[in-house]
Amino acid sequence: MIGRIFGWSFTLTGVGLLAALLFGGPRALVLVAILAVLEISLSFDNAVVNAKVIERMSPFWQRMFLTVGIVIAVFGMRLAFPLLIVGITAKLSPAEAISLAVNDATEYGRRLQEAHPLIAAFGGMFLLMIFLDFIFEEREFAWLAWLERPLAKIGKLDQLSVVVALSVLVGATAVADVDTGSVLTAGVLGVVTYLLVNSLGELFEAGQRVAGAEEEGIGTGLPALARDAEPQEAPVRRRPSAVVGAAGRAGFFLFLYLEVLDASFSFDGVVGAFAISDELLIIALGLGIGAMYVRSLTIYLVRRGTLSEYVYLEHGAHWAIGVLATIMLVSLGREVPEIVTGLIGLGFIVTAMISSTLRNRARDRDLAAAAEAGEATPEPAETRQ
Repeated sequence: MIGRIFGWSFTLTGVGLLAALLFGGPRALVLVAILAVLEISLSFDNAVVNAKVIERMSPFWQRMFLTVGIVIAVFGMRLAFPLLIVGITAKLSPAEAISLAVNDATEYGRRLQEAHPLIAAFGGMFLLMIFLDFIFEEREFAWLAWLERPLAKIGKLDQLSVVVALSVLVGATAVADVDTGSVLTAGVLGVVTYLLVNSLGELFEAGQRVAGAEEEGIGTGLPALARDAEPQEAPVRRRPSAVVGAAGRAGFFLFLYLEVLDASFSFDGVVGAFAISDELLIIALGLGIGAMYVRSLTIYLVRRGTLSEYVYLEHGAHWAIGVLATIMLVSLGREVPEIVTGLIGLGFIVTAMISSTLRNRARDRDLAAAAEAGEATPEPAETRQ
């Protein structure tokens, strides 16, 4: 299983490190390895959230995520997109932006750093909306129950996530020395992008469920016996059903959602990578290898059912996303080291994993004690609250 899921990651690692060695010798190889590790450590929470979304996708769109999605992630988000950003903000043509990146990497990095407030505002607001929508919704399990349960109660207020997110954006731009109009526009676009992509995905998922129910005769208004008594038609060759069409549209928007999510995570990594190297090829190789492992890790979590077994892992990932969003908005006014971001995210993931393990052990002890006493299976602790 490990080989099937991580095979392409291992292959890309070998090819990438070999290319780095041929390009710049041992120094380039070490830098690519460092950037790959940095990308993985910064994006582990991304993999957890990805896994939760992928569970809702059809096998076709899961394959698209692993094939087309990785091409977009490696070449689109970590190579072409920074060039696009520099081209737009510095008013350069695509050819001039590429020439600048190849011939004057230091100036290219400086131009990219100048665009950081816009990148941080867009990505930070997109991630903040993901976090707020998670904590403002009542869930079966509560990890930090003393905090998550009250937040879930006040989350019943309509559009609270949008109100909080826009208030935070206004506050962040007010205290930072930035071009307020441009940063506010980028932040609002982050919120709008989240609302649009997320809403369209949920809309078509709902359509998929309705179409599926109609094809099974559920909810058609016919009593069950009447449905059973309907004459059975001979099998005919049909056009793709409404279920398939709705699943395709839902899968497309979930795919789009994941790509924007990945972009939001990668923005900071691309800018931060210039602290390690200003050579575009080394940055692309290192971050590309890391992005491939994040994809493989996502599929591993889905296939192993890890999120069902470690029920607090999703909570830890979302709290890490909330902290990352906050750090991106703080970085509008002051520099925050990448190591801080990575360690905080990793800390939430590890703590959530330990909490889940302790919960599972307590549950197993209760089940064993009940079995020995001949009692009925006790309810999980969360449902007894």
